[in-house]
Amino acid sequence: MNKNLRKAVIAGNWKMNKDRTEAKALIEEMIPLVKDADCDVVICVPYTNLETALNLTEGTNIGVGAENCHWANSGAFTGEISALMLKEMGVKYVIIGHSERRQYFGETDETVNQRVRAALDAGLKVILCVGELLEQREQGITEEIVSLQTKVALQGVTNEELKNIIIAYEPVWAIGTGKTATSEQANEVCHIIRVLIEKLYGKQAADGITIQYGGSMNAKNADELVAQYDVDGGLIGGASLKASDFAVIVNAASK
Repeated sequence: MNKNLRKAVIAGNWKMNKDRTEAKALIEEMIPLVKDADCDVVICVPYTNLETALNLTEGTNIGVGAENCHWANSGAFTGEISALMLKEMGVKYVIIGHSERRQYFGETDETVNQRVRAALDAGLKVILCVGELLEQREQGITEEIVSLQTKVALQGVTNEELKNIIIAYEPVWAIGTGKTATSEQANEVCHIIRVLIEKLYGKQAADGITIQYGGSMNAKNADELVAQYDVDGGLIGGASLKASDFAVIVNAASK
C-alpha cells in the first residue's frame, strides 16, 4: 500500500450468506472492532440485508454495498435490481463483474461494462472485479486476460469517473478454494493493472486508484499481502463472515 497516494479499502463480500437476524448480529459485533480503522471499511451484503446493514451502520465508519446491479434503470428484467434502486436506499458501493457472476450467470466483459456505466450514472462507487482462470494462468496469459477485462469494463469511463472505481484483482483459481496467490503474484498483477490504468488515464490516475486483492485474503495472510506496494486492501469473502477475522484484516490495512 501507499497511503500517501491512494486509499486502502477493505470490503467484505458476504455472497449468499446470512439472514437478517444473523446479519444484525454480525454487524453489531463488527462495528466496535473496526471503529478506529485507518482505511475505508465496506460490507457488501445480499439484497435482503441491505436495509438492516444501512440502519445499523448509520453514523459509523462502515460503508454499505450491494453485490451486483443491472444495467437498466427499470424494465422487464424479472429478479433484477437497478443501480438507481440501490442509490435510493442509501447504498454507496456495488460489486460488479465478480467471477461467480461471470461463471454461473453468464456475465460478460460487455455486460460488466454496461453495469459499470449504470452504477456510475446512479452515483455509486464501483468495485470492479477482474481475474484469470487457472488454465489461463498456466498458459501464461494472465496479463492479456486481466488487461482485456479491465479495458472493456472501463470503456466510456472518464478520468473523473475513474475516481469512483476500485479495481479488485481476484484470481479465479484462488476464490473459495483455500488457495491464495503469493504476495508477489498478487502484487505483480495489481501492478499490471496499475500500468494499464496509466496508459489509459495517465500517471496521476494510476497512482490514485485503489487496487484490491480478492483471492482468499484472510486473517493469516493479510499482513503480507497489504504490505505489497500495489495491493491497496482486499475484497474479502469467507473471512468477512467472522467479525474477529475481518477486524484482523482491517487492522492489517490500517498500519
